[in-house]
Amino acid sequence: MHYFLILVNYIRPLSEVDSHLQAHRDFLKTHYDAGHFLMSGARHPRDGGVILAQAPDVDTVAQWMKHDPFSVASVAEYQIIQWQASMSAAGWPLPEQAV
Repeated sequence: MHYFLILVNYIRPLSEVDSHLQAHRDFLKTHYDAGHFLMSGARHPRDGGVILAQAPDVDTVAQWMKHDPFSVASVAEYQIIQWQASMSAAGWPLPEQAV
């Protein structure tokens, strides 16, 4: 399993983004319930968001994001960044593959 930072960038006015916000939150909840998403939230200033995910590969994450209501409505674009944790703060888990 690998970690991914998903940078969500709004490409339409906030009024359009907000009209899809509840559907987006429902999408997030589905992936939280499945164990895919670990953390998420809005960026400040509010021009997008960030999602921390875990998945077997980047293609899987890209497929998930195609179904995000923000993507379906063309109000956001995504940058998916794969990374491997090598250190963590006390109390935070460190993936097995970290060295």
